[in-house]
Amino acid sequence: MNDRLRLADGTAEVLASLRSSLAGGVATAPLPADPVERVQTLTMLRPEVPLDEPGAAAVVATSGSTGRPRGVVLTGSALVASAEATHRRLGGPGRWVLALPAHYVAGLMVLVRSLVAERPVVEVDARLDALPTLALAGAGPHYLSVVPIQLTRALADPTRTEVLRRFDAVLLGGSAADPSLLDRAAAAGVSVVTTYGMSETCGGCVYDGVPLDGVDVTVDPTGRLVIGGPTVFAGYRLDPAATADALSGGRLLTRDRGEVTDGRVAVLGRIDDVVISGGLNVDLAAVERAVRAWVAAEGSSDEVAVVGVPHPDWGTEVVAVVAADQHRALVAAPGPDPRAVRSGDGRSVLSDLRAALAEGLPSYALPRRLVVRSTLPRTSGGKIDRRQLIADLTDTAADRPEDPT
Repeated sequence: MNDRLRLADGTAEVLASLRSSLAGGVATAPLPADPVERVQTLTMLRPEVPLDEPGAAAVVATSGSTGRPRGVVLTGSALVASAEATHRRLGGPGRWVLALPAHYVAGLMVLVRSLVAERPVVEVDARLDALPTLALAGAGPHYLSVVPIQLTRALADPTRTEVLRRFDAVLLGGSAADPSLLDRAAAAGVSVVTTYGMSETCGGCVYDGVPLDGVDVTVDPTGRLVIGGPTVFAGYRLDPAATADALSGGRLLTRDRGEVTDGRVAVLGRIDDVVISGGLNVDLAAVERAVRAWVAAEGSSDEVAVVGVPHPDWGTEVVAVVAADQHRALVAAPGPDPRAVRSGDGRSVLSDLRAALAEGLPSYALPRRLVVRSTLPRTSGGKIDRRQLIADLTDTAADRPEDPT
């Protein structure tokens, strides 16, 4: 049993530590570079306390996009099973390019797959600025793993797009993929594979809606996805209560709602995506999909987030946020009014949005605020930082005008 933790900084150190961990050595705990994240991770890890989980090979922090990070304990057998299942699905072991932080599970798994494949890994910057100079040397196949914002930026640049075409597979995970983004990637000839998973499943365990070999996904009576198989984690670091809540008979009770039809998994949203506004349940994930479709119909590829913000009257206010850095249809009016977003002819875009969404959503679910920002806040792993976004919107809530009816 590994009863200690090896703290590892930087890709090279994490890779070397993982090699030892997978061979039965001390478990690896990758550390983030960001000083705030680093303190949070060390506080969670408590490296002076021995590990209890047999076969532990790594402890990774959850992204913290919806709460403080937890330490996910992954065994060597789970990491190897995930890597081998990925290679079987993609067409065999290959050469991986690392474009994600190694302290989160998506980046960590790129390193694990490289070790299992016994191939060198190439590291590039998170913005993929180095892609145009990347030489995909050696016998293929070649693989890359990214999050949606990375793919969006890369597709906006012809030189980066040209390199993306040369990868045998580009894994896309971290958050729900916008259908319009997938359409643009397909039109550009980029072989994107959508992935669903989490730290607790060694990253992606469902590819293009189909579970990897050995992974079993079911739905419990509440509509929550339940995942079993060899890639499921061993427990949360020093948190037996949370472990008991998440693991039942070796199966992971996820926080996601979904459906499984003829072996294909559809993720509908998070359990906590359902908020109460005016005494009625609102599915934020469904609203976000509708807003995203409206933005796409306006001819834009801008990113969208829909969140619930505390409100003194409604309990929770549904707010749509569009990262309209290049959205010609939207211009923010001067002044503090967070709802004063006008189209080119002076119409209220919020009114237009609500009218369009009313065709498919109940009136109580329609956004009561529309906020246009140049960018959306993100975690170091590239996910939208919804906690920060809610905090930002809560801070500006006092300036809002009367709610629309």
